[in-house]
Order: sequence, then C-alpha cells, then structure tokens
Amino acid sequence: MKRDIDALRHSASHVLAQAVLELFPKTKLAIGPPIENGFYYDFDRNKGFTPEDLEKIEKRALEIIKKDLPIKKSLKTKAEAKKILKDQPYKLELLEELKGKPSFYQQGDFIDLCAGPHVKSTGEIKAFKILSTAGAYWKGDSKKKMLQRIYGTAFYDRKELKRYLFMLEEAKKRDHKKLGEQLDLFSFHEEAPGFPFFHPKGQIIYDELIQFWKNIHKDWNYQEIKTPIILNKALWLKSGHWENYKENMYFTKVDKKDYAVKPMNCPGGILVYKSNLHSYKEFPLRVGELGLVHRHELSGVLNGLFRVRAFTQDDAHIYCTEEQLQEEIIGVIELSKEIYKAFNLDYELELSTRPEKSIGTKKMWDSAELSLEKAMKKLKIDFKLNPGDGAFYGPKIDFHIKDSLGRKWQCGTIQVDFSMPEKFNLEYTGKDSHKHRPVMIHRAILGSLERFLGILIEHYAGKFPLWLSPVQVKIITVTDRSNKFADELKEKLEENNIRVETDFRSESISKKVRDAQKEKVNYMITIGDKEIKSKKLAIRTREGKVSFNISTEKFIKDLLKEIESKK
Repeated sequence: MKRDIDALRHSASHVLAQAVLELFPKTKLAIGPPIENGFYYDFDRNKGFTPEDLEKIEKRALEIIKKDLPIKKSLKTKAEAKKILKDQPYKLELLEELKGKPSFYQQGDFIDLCAGPHVKSTGEIKAFKILSTAGAYWKGDSKKKMLQRIYGTAFYDRKELKRYLFMLEEAKKRDHKKLGEQLDLFSFHEEAPGFPFFHPKGQIIYDELIQFWKNIHKDWNYQEIKTPIILNKALWLKSGHWENYKENMYFTKVDKKDYAVKPMNCPGGILVYKSNLHSYKEFPLRVGELGLVHRHELSGVLNGLFRVRAFTQDDAHIYCTEEQLQEEIIGVIELSKEIYKAFNLDYELELSTRPEKSIGTKKMWDSAELSLEKAMKKLKIDFKLNPGDGAFYGPKIDFHIKDSLGRKWQCGTIQVDFSMPEKFNLEYTGKDSHKHRPVMIHRAILGSLERFLGILIEHYAGKFPLWLSPVQVKIITVTDRSNKFADELKEKLEENNIRVETDFRSESISKKVRDAQKEKVNYMITIGDKEIKSKKLAIRTREGKVSFNISTEKFIKDLLKEIESKK
C-alpha cells in the first residue's frame, strides 16, 4: 500500500497546532500545509516562541501522537463553521473565501478548517520533529501582519527522520555563506546589502563558469549579444514590466527622462532582433546573453548568493517557426542535460500549462503545450504536470536539479512566449515571401550565475572539481632550501595554465598540509631535499592519498587530462 507522505505531514501540522493551543490557548491559527521535506504552521501570538517553548510544544505533540487519536472529517454549514471558528479571525477570513460547504478535520478536542487529506489517526505519525521558526506575513503580503511560522517534519518511521536530520546537519556544514567566507570567495557589506562582492578566488570560479557557458553555447550554434543595463521607460511600458513589475525595479533619470535598470534581458534582446530584417532561412535563430540584471528584493528575503539584488542571468532567446518549435525544445533539453552533467547534477522536469489569466488563443496554447510535452516524451523523460501554473504569456518547462544531498533547486526553464512577439511586432519573411510572426522561446539553464555558484558550493561542500578550483595545486616547502625548486615548478605549472600557489611559511609540514586541506586545494606537492635531488614529486590529494616519485611531466599531463574531462 502506497503511503501518502503529504497527508502524514499535513496531519503532523494539525498535531503541532493542537499542541500550541493546549499550551498557549490565546494563540490565533493561520494555515498549516505540508511542504517538501516537512510542514509548517503559522501562528499569531503576542510573544515570540522561545527555544524552551518549542521544546514544550514538541513534547506535547509527541503525547498527542502517542494517544493515537482518530482524525475524522466532517462537513459543516457556513453558520456552523462560524460558530466553531468564532475565536479564530484568520480562519474566519479563509471561511469567507470558500465556495461550497466547508470541511473540518478533528482529533480529540482539536478541530480545524481544512480541505485535507489526512491520515486516519495521529498514531500513524511515527517520527515528529520541530525544526525552526521564522516570520511570515499573512498570505505572503508584506502589508499584512507578520505571523510566527514553526517548521517541522514527520516520517512514517524514525530511521527516515534520523537520515533527514543527518542531511540537515550536513547541509549546515555546506552552507555556502560560511564556506564562501572560509574559502575567501565572496562577501557582503552593509554599504551594499544584497549585492555580492567577489574576491579573486571567487571570481576565478565565476569566470570559469562563464567560459564554460560560452564554449558550450558556441558548439550549439548560439550567437552571443550584450545589451545595456539601463533602458528608457517607453521600452518597459511596451514590455509590460513598468505596469506589472515596477515594485521590483530600480529607476533613474537620464536627460530628465525616466529610465529603469533592467530586471530582465528580454526587451533588450528583442531590440537586437528588430535591428535587422529576418528570413525563415536564418531560423532557428539562437541568441544568448550573460546579462547583468537588478531586482529590488525585500531585505527580509535576501539570502547569500541564493537571493541577491544584482545577478547575471544566462538568458537565451530562440526565434523559430511553429514547425521548428518541438525540435528546438528538444535541443534545449539536451543542452541542459550536457551542462548539468558537467557538474554531476541530476534533474527533474515540470510542465506548467495555461493559467486562468493568459494571452493568446486556445489553439496557440494547445500547440505550444503539445510541443513541450512531445519533446519530453520523445526523449523518454518523465515529468510532473502543473496544470494552470504557466506564465501568462505561455507554457513552460522547469528544471529542478538535485544536488549531492538530494535537495532540489529550481534552475533552468524553457518558456514559449506569445506576448513579446505581438507587443514588439516581431516579423520574419516566410517561404511565401509574406511577413509572419516568429515563435519565441525564452530559456535559461544555470538561471542566475550567483545562485548557481551558491548551489555548487553546497553541492561540492567547497571541494570543487579541478577545472573549477581557484587553487588547483599548492606547493609546500620543507625548508628554505626548497624555495628555488618550488618556484621553478610553479613556473612550469603556470606555463600550462594551472592555478598554483606556494607556501614558504616557517610552519611545520603538517600544519601547511592541514591549511591546504582546509582551503580544499585539489593537490599538494611537498618539496624537500629528497625531491630536489631526485627531481621527482611527492603528491598528496585533499582526501589524503599520497603518491611518490612522480615526474613533473606526468603530473602536468594528468592535471591537464583531468581538467579537460571536467571530472
């Protein structure tokens, strides 16, 4: 029998709410849904929940679970529901928005307005754990009251919980903000909140990512462009961003006229397209841009490299005919697969279809959705369907990559756009010598380079593969007598574009090695009298494996091979 983990966690959120009300009866309840890897419940309480409060709540929740209380569903009239919820203003607000008879779920004396589903009894929750607290605006609206959110998780057995808690501890060790500081990759400063400062070592990784992107896109016949950061108000009015995205944009004036700092690359790319006449003979036309964009994110959501106010987006736009659409989608999926493989990242796909508010005809949407679906089926890729979750301008495929801990990150996207070609009157000359509207595909694979770098730091736990490492080799000397040989070796490595540092400090060899390991350097070479005499190298990996009597030529050859393989 298949177990419904979402139903279990939904029931766990109700157990949490019951425990809170029993301990703090004046608390007002908001919502408590299951989420990926757990659940949460939002509460309105005069005082914040202390660590001691959370301990008490968890203890009480475990007592409720132990009682194995039956969880029963019932339907009520609106009048009956109002009586039950008379002391819960947030629930009453939700009740007013409901159509049809409201449903309730009850366990013991606790009853909650809820659509379900739930497990049959609290005893099915074999493992329960409160994880953390955070602030959360009611209905996600910053103009509404800030509530207190308690996060938790639940499983069908304790072994699963134990594995999950281990993963959380491992994730803490991999925190990109801590590793970024430890490895001297980047920093943030109060003079520019939300704007990352890349240090030399971080910039090396950043540049390697960019060069990798450029090389692989050249192989896939993409042309690269660059568009301005600041564009005038008229363009953003035409694109719809001024009306729909204004709160997230930065503004300035040029010659007393209104301009905006671009939050997206698309309108600038479209102007490049419109600079020339186009024929079907050019199609598919693939145009990429590593464009710097700025978005005004609220200070409360800023999170290291994961959520910043300025980032480089690996955008590309494909202009093609309707007949070419499916093959171009297949091409983007295959390109994405190749890119993610280089970082040992697996992925899952989601197809989002037409929302209630959308532009374009049903025929256009059906055709685009079918092309996206057929592309994935042709490649024999399983995907999740998200009905009604597409953008207003077209359906999309989203890539959810999985890191080494099994965590999922939304990165790449493929979007079919009906809006921009219409708004900007994009045209091409067809085989019939008449003007036609091109199909436009928006796509990003890495998404934000900053965010992707943050993901990679945690994915690799700072132990980057050789081709990405800012310091690939560290040369460690035993005594000052070794310095000359070390400098000569360093020069040979640098001639082969290998990133290398020397450590001439008057410290013990063991300390120098430990420091290099903390820096996650891929290879350490120890130079003493023996190595000088034999002209052979003693090489240590960051995992501690040591090889002796290695020639410089072989070492360089092996390094270059490893760099080329991107393993």
